[in-house]
Amino acid sequence: MTETGSKNSLLRTVAFVVAGVGTLFWLYTFYGIAQVPVGDGSGFQWVAVMPLGLIFVVFTLPALVMAWKGHFLWVALAVGGAGLVAFALLWNELLSEFYHGG
Repeated sequence: MTETGSKNSLLRTVAFVVAGVGTLFWLYTFYGIAQVPVGDGSGFQWVAVMPLGLIFVVFTLPALVMAWKGHFLWVALAVGGAGLVAFALLWNELLSEFYHGG
């Protein structure tokens, strides 16, 4: 394998791992939200699924597709990384709302 092919393969693997971690975290959020104390019993905590899903669709899913196909790997890595940052910021905010009453 040439050096360029080896670099491309490594970049593809890293981009795929970043997108995969984002996907696994998004799936985990459903479990995490289900563990939130009942509170007033309205189920309002499930509204958080919408912005989390938006982050998945806008950032993580395109990165996953680009990495899977091996196209635009630097873009896939950047978009996937941005998705992880967005997930971290939003999840931190949601945890503070869920467990500290905001």
